[in-house]
Amino acid sequence: MDSLTCPRCGADMDSRSIGDAEVPACPEGHGVFLERADLGALIEAETDWHRHAGQHTAPMPKITAEMTPPPVTKLPARAWVETLFG
Repeated sequence: MDSLTCPRCGADMDSRSIGDAEVPACPEGHGVFLERADLGALIEAETDWHRHAGQHTAPMPKITAEMTPPPVTKLPARAWVETLFG
């Protein structure tokens, strides 16, 4: 594919491989460009991610006075695509 420029700022878009897709993105964060086949590959990967990301739960622990709160952690991704650009 030829080099693309961002229609908003005119910068050369940086291309990166994500799975089977090649995604050109504006280095200033103005957006991405997806070809139809690449969009299809990302949709398939998203569907697979949801299929394998089940709700894994653990039993609640017994609460005692010695317990401390758990460390603050990053919220899990709601979707596979969210992991790409976050």
